[in-house]
Amino acid sequence: MKPNPKYLSFYYQTMTEFPDIELDPKKTALLIIDMQNEFVRRDMGEALQFKEMGEWERWIPFHDRLDNVTIPACKKMLDYFRANNMYVTYGRIACLLDNGEDRCAVQKSEGWNGMLLPVNSVNAAMIDELAPQDNEIVVNKTTDSVVTGTNYVRLMQNMGIETIVVCGIVTDQCVASTIRDLADNDFKIICVEDGCAAADQELHDAELKIMNVIYCNVLSSDETIEVIEKNRK
Repeated sequence: MKPNPKYLSFYYQTMTEFPDIELDPKKTALLIIDMQNEFVRRDMGEALQFKEMGEWERWIPFHDRLDNVTIPACKKMLDYFRANNMYVTYGRIACLLDNGEDRCAVQKSEGWNGMLLPVNSVNAAMIDELAPQDNEIVVNKTTDSVVTGTNYVRLMQNMGIETIVVCGIVTDQCVASTIRDLADNDFKIICVEDGCAAADQELHDAELKIMNVIYCNVLSSDETIEVIEKNRK
């Protein structure tokens, strides 16, 4: 499948031939990152903070993309993986201590990355539309990357996973950090473009352009399903 030229960086603009994506569906897992009440819902968490700060108008396009594009694409991937008895996994921001002292320095900082989400809080839970079911792995992180500070890589290696399909938020932070770490740990990665979102479209597009081909394959949800189906034996 030829990459979308929109997401080809300087390094790959002169390439004319791209190898087909090969994977084993039985060794492929879905990873949904940070689609939590705190960040996604308009009636709690960060949305309320933005409204109090008078910044809500600036964030409406992000939430519109979540509601109209990202959540439906994540749900499409989730339904597909479940229907085909493929592995579903989650990574979410959640600290084990109520005071958050187990968080990394970035999450203790002031500004966008500063957040306190105790593991059993409603805010830390995945949104209802994408809630995990029994026998689906959820790892809690106090870092941006799902890999750093968790046993996610070890779990995937134990299960024989070779390819990870990534959805979630935000594209240029937790999603990008996770994809780079997974690539460095020898996994093949598909980043589902419509299943991700950043604070604005420019950041989203720029990060996908940087990561595509070298760290992952950037595909739409429909293209991802098409690739998996073509690789069924």
